[in-house]
Amino acid sequence: MRHITSITDLSIAEIDELILTANDIIAHPDKYRELCRHKKLATLFYEPSTRTRLSFEAAMYELGGQVLGFSEAASSSAAKGESVADTIRTVCCYADIIAMRHPKEGAPTVAALHATVPVINAGDGGHNHPTQTLTDLLTIQAEKGRLDHMTVGLCGDLKFGRTVHSLITAMCRYPGVQFVLISPEELKVPSYVKIPLKSGNVPYTQTTDLASVMPELDVLYMTRVQRERFFNEDDYVRLKDSYILTPEKLESARPDLIILHPLPRVNEIAVAIDEDPRAKYFKQALYGKFVRMALILKLLEVHA
Repeated sequence: MRHITSITDLSIAEIDELILTANDIIAHPDKYRELCRHKKLATLFYEPSTRTRLSFEAAMYELGGQVLGFSEAASSSAAKGESVADTIRTVCCYADIIAMRHPKEGAPTVAALHATVPVINAGDGGHNHPTQTLTDLLTIQAEKGRLDHMTVGLCGDLKFGRTVHSLITAMCRYPGVQFVLISPEELKVPSYVKIPLKSGNVPYTQTTDLASVMPELDVLYMTRVQRERFFNEDDYVRLKDSYILTPEKLESARPDLIILHPLPRVNEIAVAIDEDPRAKYFKQALYGKFVRMALILKLLEVHA
């Protein structure tokens, strides 16, 4: 039995294997339709989610399985003061695998310590979001044809953005990758996220100016400034519109650039960008279902 609480729980070989499986699911969906029949996925979401929760549920349904769970802490016994450990012990009586989102960093790790079925971290605070990273990697591989030798720009809230933290940790293990970190000073990447960059001698630059680096980028990963992570409303209001991607700002971009976003979008990507062939963020959401199908199969040790 394995748990996935961080993208580092998977080797590069395992990530590549999941991408291969996801691509096979895309090409041959009928082969996978009944593989999880009589299996149940519990989705324990202590904070709001649209794409992650629904893609996990769609993934299990398309594998022939069933889903149970809750979509907010208020509708669970957490509202009565039940601990994560006790909730997990209980849910393990009813489910074969668990996907869990929690606002507190480390909560899925606590869950894994008490679980008797596999636990998948579906996002914990500003810390990790490994299945979004698998989604991002599948999207980049599908749209660019590779995961190595490219320049990746990460723009927006790099301090609280768990998707950014997980993506850096994953992609710095591929050769020839370099990063451009674009953010206000107050929302720079935390020092602990830079550890794998420095230990792996992965090139990176930091800037506050998106326009100046746009021509260099193979991938532009936009993020929203996350209101729910701020302790001070004034700070959020001051920083929320730091970067807004418009068609004018893309004039200097490469024709084969791809634009990603973990969503939800607020206003950091103009709606006019949606029609640009380089915009891949809604396709990215679709890829998320396929890679979560592959991960469920791997953790349940089910084979086509």
